[in-house]
Amino acid sequence: MRRNKLLVLVHFVWATQDRIPLITPNIERRLYRYITSVCQQHGCPAIAVGGMPDHIHLLVSLSNTISLSELMKEIKGSSSRFVSEQLHPEGWFAWQPNYGAFSVSPADKEKVIGYILNQKQHHAHGSIWKNAEEDCEHFEDGNTWQ
Repeated sequence: MRRNKLLVLVHFVWATQDRIPLITPNIERRLYRYITSVCQQHGCPAIAVGGMPDHIHLLVSLSNTISLSELMKEIKGSSSRFVSEQLHPEGWFAWQPNYGAFSVSPADKEKVIGYILNQKQHHAHGSIWKNAEEDCEHFEDGNTWQ
């Protein structure tokens, strides 16, 4: 019996509302684990999760059972509720409505993983990939990886 074979790697980037630094060190790890579990529930293994206090990068292997927009809706909606109800119930938390999604070649997979896992170092040294770091409300077509 033949099976569908799919290898679609997608690098997502999205930000907190108004780029407010809401992802504090005390919630960061649990938020990343939660996002990883949401991806897994939808058949899209999370390969790398990382970010800064005001945005998140996520590399997933997309499933053939969910669209990328549906996956982002699930991740952003449920993670926002998770932070508001479980991690920081006395505070306020929200994501911006937009996101960036970039296809990743299998040949570039390790480079993207390194970039995502070392976000704090890249931002500290100014070695960011501009098209993946722009305000998620202003993603432009035609940008290339540096």
